[in-house]
Amino acid sequence: MKFDCLDRRRSVPSRQLAEPGPDMSQLEGMLQAASRVPDHGKRVPFRFLRIAGDARTAMGELLATRKLELDPGASEAAVQKERERFSFAPVIVTVVAEQGYDEKIPASERFSTASCVCFALLQAAQAAGFGAQWLTGWAAYDIEVRARLGISDEEVIAGFIHIGTAQMEAPERDRPDAATLLRDWQP
Repeated sequence: MKFDCLDRRRSVPSRQLAEPGPDMSQLEGMLQAASRVPDHGKRVPFRFLRIAGDARTAMGELLATRKLELDPGASEAAVQKERERFSFAPVIVTVVAEQGYDEKIPASERFSTASCVCFALLQAAQAAGFGAQWLTGWAAYDIEVRARLGISDEEVIAGFIHIGTAQMEAPERDRPDAATLLRDWQP
């Protein structure tokens, strides 16, 4: 049995993503498809934050400034790397997971839902003819970056999904043999 849409999935490095990216209609379609994920309790414990256009440059400046605040001795190359981090893909979708108190649905399950959204968005982007990569990195966890993005204390960033036109064919990488990972439970 083959699952072509899953078997062909590849992450394209964000540095290899360029214009054109999805227009708003395409992006909304991808987000709608990506929202069809398991969601215990129908909480919809996620939201999206788009970083596109000049916001990518502003995000880069934020990261460069924050890098120097955290590490005043950082090299110019390290600061420049942060400045450019969001400059390649034309659209970056931040998937934000709600993690506040819920008396019925644990935070881990709600984070799992948001993670499924990240993966489904990768699939939707590829199905729409774009390349994509799911990244987090230090910026997803930094309190100042999170605050500037409007991420509340009861939310976390599940991922930054970089989307654009692939400038290279993403190489295949070694994948696990699922049969070697499977065990039967015996009572």
